[in-house]
Amino acid sequence: MCLAQEDSLSTSLKIELQTVKFNRGLIIETIEIPLITNSAPSIDIKAENWNNTLYNPYANTLQQFPLELKFTDTTYASPVSHKKVVTSHYGWRGGRPHNGIDIDLVTGDSVVAILDGVVRLAKYVNGYGNTVVIRHYNGLESTYAHLSKIDTKANDTINKGQYIAKGGNTGNSRGSHLHLELSYKGESIHPEYLFDFSPKNSIRAEKVWVTQKWTHARFHNSRRVSKVNVLESKEAALASLVKQRSIYVVKKGDTLYDISRKNNMSISALCNTNAIKKSSPLKIGQKLVLEL
Repeated sequence: MCLAQEDSLSTSLKIELQTVKFNRGLIIETIEIPLITNSAPSIDIKAENWNNTLYNPYANTLQQFPLELKFTDTTYASPVSHKKVVTSHYGWRGGRPHNGIDIDLVTGDSVVAILDGVVRLAKYVNGYGNTVVIRHYNGLESTYAHLSKIDTKANDTINKGQYIAKGGNTGNSRGSHLHLELSYKGESIHPEYLFDFSPKNSIRAEKVWVTQKWTHARFHNSRRVSKVNVLESKEAALASLVKQRSIYVVKKGDTLYDISRKNNMSISALCNTNAIKKSSPLKIGQKLVLEL
C-alpha cells in the first residue's frame, strides 16, 4: 500500500511505501519526487497593440530611445535548415530603406520560428507577399516574408524552431528568398545587431540597448556587413548618442547622391546638416559636415 501526498504549493510529490520486514514489523519509507513545473512565460504579450490584420499596429506610437531588449535564450533557431547566406543586408538600397535581411532559399524550403512566441499576423501583405509575424516574449517581433505557403495562423503559440511556412517569391520580390525583419513596438531593428548570423546562431547579448543608429536604414548599406558594437548598458547607449562629425571635401564630379550613398546618409540629412538645398551646386574643395 502506498499513500501519495501533494501540497498545491509544493515542488515535490511525497510517496509513503509501507512494507513488512521480518522481526521489525511495519516499516514506512517516504520517497520524494521533484515535480516539473510549467516554465512557460507568464507575460501577456497580447496586452498591448495586438492586431491580427495590421502589419504595424504601432504606426501612431512614438518610441523613446535608447530601447532596452532582454533575452532569456543565448541562441536562436536558424529560420532555414541550410547554411544561411545573406544576399542583402539591412540598410539603404536603391534609394529606399531595406528594413531586414534577405536569406537565400529555394521555393518550398521550410521556414521555422527563431524564438518562442505567438503569431500576431499570418496573411498576405502588400509588398511582403505571404507573411508571418511572430511576437516574442520580450516584445520583439520577427517577420517572415515572401513565403509561398503559410502553415500557421494568427494567435497560434509557437516554439523556437517550430515549422511555420514554406519559403518563396511572393510580393515585391525578384527571386526566391526569405525576407527576415526584426522590430520592437514598430521600430525596425538591424537583425545583425541582435543576432550573429554565422553557424553559431548566437544572440549577441542577454541585455541589448538599441539606439536610433540601429533602427534607421540610412545609417547602413545593404551591400555591406555593418560593424557591430553591442551596447549592453544604458550608460554606453547614452554615450553613443553624442553625434560624431567628420568633414567631406567635395571632389570633381561629386554629386549629393554620390556623397550620401558613400557615407550612408540620406540626401535630406546631408542638406539639413549643411543648411543647403538639394538643388544647390557643389564646388570643388567645398567642405561638407557628415554626421555619423
